[in-house]
Amino acid sequence: QVQLVESGGGLVQAGGSLRLSCAASGSDFSINLMSWYRQAPGNERELVARITNGGSTNYADSVKGRFTISRDNAKNTVYLQMNSLKPEDSAVYYCQAEIEPCTVVAGTMISYRPFDSWGQGTQVTVSS
Repeated sequence: QVQLVESGGGLVQAGGSLRLSCAASGSDFSINLMSWYRQAPGNERELVARITNGGSTNYADSVKGRFTISRDNAKNTVYLQMNSLKPEDSAVYYCQAEIEPCTVVAGTMISYRPFDSWGQGTQVTVSS
């Protein structure tokens, strides 16, 4: 079983910065795509940024130039550096990872169908 645990949320003034982290724990898996989503009260969950295991990234237009997503594959961890925060960035931020279970049988790596795993969410509040 794979578990995602987020940290780094909090209260910050407009113009400030926060860094979110999300670590995947468990065994016998690899991670393909890792993403950050957010959901504000009354709104649908929206994609903020995503990064492939090769390091390719893309961002929502609303955060381009302010947020940076990165990952440490050795630690199964994804980060979201958020700068120049605005009140409209306030939301619960969720980490998502595409998990690919795998095992070794007679010296051969066998992969299984990937599935999406979600973290519990971390609150980010930006005051004006």
